[in-house]
Amino acid sequence: MTSASTTAPSASPHDQGGEDYRLSLPNTARSAGIARHFVTSLLTGTPHSGIVDDARLCVTEVVANAHRHTRTSLIRVHVTVGLEQVTVSVADDAPWSVPAPGGIRTGPAQECGRGLLLLEELALAWGSDVCRCCNPGHKAVWFTLTADARVAA
Repeated sequence: MTSASTTAPSASPHDQGGEDYRLSLPNTARSAGIARHFVTSLLTGTPHSGIVDDARLCVTEVVANAHRHTRTSLIRVHVTVGLEQVTVSVADDAPWSVPAPGGIRTGPAQECGRGLLLLEELALAWGSDVCRCCNPGHKAVWFTLTADARVAA
């Protein structure tokens, strides 16, 4: 079952005003493509059209990581489209965290971790949040994009 809904703004990192959209996906190989199309549809034809390719690439990587590395039944995508920036988070039910921004080290032969390097390169900011209050807990990997993110980096 795939669902999308518009909700009231939530807590940080999405606390920027604007419009919130949510998509819940089953944990399947198709989830990354569906999330990519979802983000594309939200940003195309808006003032954020210039970051569509970066958003597509980043959300694909994060959703694919959730699919490959967790046994979560649902992958949840939350997109906040603000006036100045777009924040996307991808949540799963795995109770572990990802490396901190700036702490990713990969070598030429290493296959894992390269997707997070994309976030490091393309996003204005990114990170992960772990909620230990839930059973079994969950994590969300989030990233914020702006048209000026590459210029600032």
